[in-house]
Amino acid sequence: MILLALALVVLAGVLLRPAPDKHGAQAITGLPWQIEILPDGRSRVFGLTLGTSTLADARERFGADMEVAVVAAPGEAGSLEAYYSQVTAGVLTGKMILTAALDRENVERMRQRAVKKQRMESSTRKFYLDPDDLAQAYATPIESITFIPSASFDADIAVSHFGRPAERVRTSAQVENLLYPDQGLALTLDSKGKEVLQYVAPRQFARLRDPLFSRAPK
Repeated sequence: MILLALALVVLAGVLLRPAPDKHGAQAITGLPWQIEILPDGRSRVFGLTLGTSTLADARERFGADMEVAVVAAPGEAGSLEAYYSQVTAGVLTGKMILTAALDRENVERMRQRAVKKQRMESSTRKFYLDPDDLAQAYATPIESITFIPSASFDADIAVSHFGRPAERVRTSAQVENLLYPDQGLALTLDSKGKEVLQYVAPRQFARLRDPLFSRAPK
């Protein structure tokens, strides 16, 4: 009888134990708010370390359908960029643009050797690389990342994931920018458009911050 009672107690404990959380069994990584600041001041997001990881590393992580080109406005040398029409960041999907840290001389050379050019919005043009330039392009470190999530969110949702911003800058009636200099993140909220997340190494944050104040209403 004692053994039977003990067996019943054990059985009851098993039945009353909460079911394991299958979603929590493996932590979700690669989410936009999972920004790691490294000891040397660099930052890592989406599994890529800004200033160290290359376009080839991004290609290995997100797939070979990377579109690499020099993007330039009239009168500018432009920048070497890689574009994904859709990537998966943790459980979120969205567009991603990776800007490479390539000097002006090499950008201009790639632009001059481009095999095709395409007009983008306004007068900006995209210059598709000569195949002989792709190896150098893939070997170039990533300087900044822009992520445009498919799902929209507001300021409350942003703060719940990223924390309170150091600054909030409104550049128009519908656009507000949440600034996180310690994380190297500028998050643009557009009430009538898409949200945009821009990442740089924290020490380069002025590149994101300064242009906003030139556009802010006086």
